[in-house]
Order: sequence, then C-alpha cells, then structure tokens
Amino acid sequence: MALQLRSLVRANGELELSLHDEPILEPQAHEVVIRIEASPMNPSDLGLLFGAADMGTAKVSGTPERPIVTATVPERAMPAMAGRLDQSMPVGNEGAGVVVKAGSSPAAQALLGKTVAAIGGAMYSQYRAVAAAQCLELPAGTAPAEGASCFVNPLTSLGMVETMRREGHKALVHTAAASNLGQMLNKICQKDGIALVNIVRKPEQEALLRGIGAKYVCSTSSPTFLEDLTQALVETGATLAFDATGGGKLAGQILGCMEAALNRTAKEYSRYGSTTHKQVYIYGGLDRSPTEFVRNFGMAWGMGGWLLFPFLQKLGDEGVQRLKARVVAELKTTFASHYTREVSLLEALQLDAIGVYGKQATGEKFLLNPNKGVAA
Repeated sequence: MALQLRSLVRANGELELSLHDEPILEPQAHEVVIRIEASPMNPSDLGLLFGAADMGTAKVSGTPERPIVTATVPERAMPAMAGRLDQSMPVGNEGAGVVVKAGSSPAAQALLGKTVAAIGGAMYSQYRAVAAAQCLELPAGTAPAEGASCFVNPLTSLGMVETMRREGHKALVHTAAASNLGQMLNKICQKDGIALVNIVRKPEQEALLRGIGAKYVCSTSSPTFLEDLTQALVETGATLAFDATGGGKLAGQILGCMEAALNRTAKEYSRYGSTTHKQVYIYGGLDRSPTEFVRNFGMAWGMGGWLLFPFLQKLGDEGVQRLKARVVAELKTTFASHYTREVSLLEALQLDAIGVYGKQATGEKFLLNPNKGVAA
C-alpha cells in the first residue's frame, strides 16, 4: 500500500485534507509505475487542494501519523464547489521520480529504472501508475527535484510565447512576473528576442527580475505605475497580456494603458478607439475578488481565459513535442525551478507549512516529496 494526499469538500461546507492508503497497481501494457520523489505545489494544485476554503479557519485533528486538516468553505463560495462535493479527490498535476515497474509495451519497458517527469494528476502519492506517453525521460544525472516542474510552468510560459506568435502580436505583458513561471518567461523572451513587460507588486520582486536581465519592470505599488506601464507599452508595442491575478482592476488597467500607448502614435482620432486589437488572457486567480474594468480602451479588445491543456490540444502533437524537446534541452537553465522547502506528505499537512505555501507568495514555493524519509 502507498500513501496518497486527498482533498474532500463536504456538502456541509467543510474541507477535509487527509492521507489515504492506495494499492500499488500493476501497470497495464502501456503504463509505468513511478516512485514519486518530487512534485511542485503550484497555484493550480493548491486550487484543488484547498478549494474555496478559508484556510485561516484550518484545524488539525487525527493522529501524528494520520493528521486530518479541516477548514470552512464560506457559504458564498459553495456554488463554485458544486461539481466536487463529497468526492475525495487526489491532488498534484505533475511530478518526477524513478520508474519501478513497467508494462509490456516497448515504450514502457524503455523507461524501466529511468528517472522521469510525468503529468496526469494524483502526483501527491508515493507511487503513481501513468501511461508511458505521459512521461518525459530526464537526461542522465538529473535529480527528480530538477525535473518535477517539467510540464506546467515550462509549457505554460512557452505556450504564452506561442500564443503571441499565432495571434499576430509582437510583445508580451505578464503579471505576477517574479514567480517561477515569470522568471522562465523572462529567460525565454531574452533568448528569443521578444520584448516583455513585467508587472510586479514589490521592490524586491523588481530587483529579482532586473537581476536576471529584465528590461521592463513596472510595480503596481509605484505612484507612477500607470504612466510607467504606458511608456513600456509605447516602447515595446505589446498588445497581449497574460494575467495571473484574475481579480481586481489590473486586467482593465493593462487594456487602458495599451490603448493610451497606441493613441500616442495615432495619426488621426477615432471615437471608437484604436483599430489594433488588444487582448488580456486571465490564466490564474491569485486575486479572488471580482474582475473590474472601466471601458476606456476603445472597441478593439478582448478579455478571456487561457488554460494550458486546451491550448496544447489546439497546438497538436507535433507542436507539443517541439515544446517538450526545448524543455528537456534547457531543463537546467531556462526552465530551472527554485523551491523554498521540501516537505513530506505529513509535513504538508502541518498548519505552519500550510500558512507559508498557502500564501502562494513569490519565493515561497514548496516541493512535495511523498517518499521523503521512506526507504526505497
């Protein structure tokens, strides 16, 4: 049997996090079984782990070997939880480890004993059976921790650049830009010669990005933020933004500054605004408040959602393989991830740890090792 972290939202509005015993399955012909040794705790994972619960209400019960964390989901947030009520759900989009069992297919057998990264959910588990096609063999000498974040952040950052090219834009804007993903995006854009406007909240985040070569960094805490952003947009010509915050006024402010930048070079006035299409894609929800905007950006604009997996489906197998090949080639450079702390399954259920990684703050990303302290 192997331990797996599960998340349950009950119909009475209670979140429950607990560890469950799961059988270690025999792989089917096309599958492998991975001993998971590293899995990142990304915002997308925490969204499933915590649901809409107020983690300020979290309490621990159970035993030291089997802690149970409970928290209250506010009544106003319960409608958003309707699709998962009373379902015990495994967590963890991606992870890395060593293949300990393999099915009979050549593709599965080729991975036996290899260190691989994998995607497919339920990675906050000591062992995970997945299709060989969902695995990415890591270069020799690569530790699981180095390959744990091979999929979500690298492919999301590459997907943003790919979207820019496919939709006819020439530069990008990115919010929450000092994140692991944001740092990857900076490295990609610098390597590919793409102008990138970074939006952050704090001086230390600006310093971090400038330290890795970012040219355009605008801080929302600055009294001149809107003017700084507009000037950066004038210089770069960016008309596409990816917003990780989701709520509040930022997405609308970006569109407004894009319109202001375009109007500075407009040759004639139009009461409908500029004819250049301006687009903001919301791909995260760091700010849970409503999305607000003032329509001061003309009529040629769009605001919508963007998610990695629907994008990859549009891109097709050949395009996805091209992006994956780049990730492997630049795994220890462009796509290197940094973690504050490695935790076990038990440690992930301690309230002090939840208080840190649950904030989703820059520089405080945790790496979960389900087999930490467990002999191979």
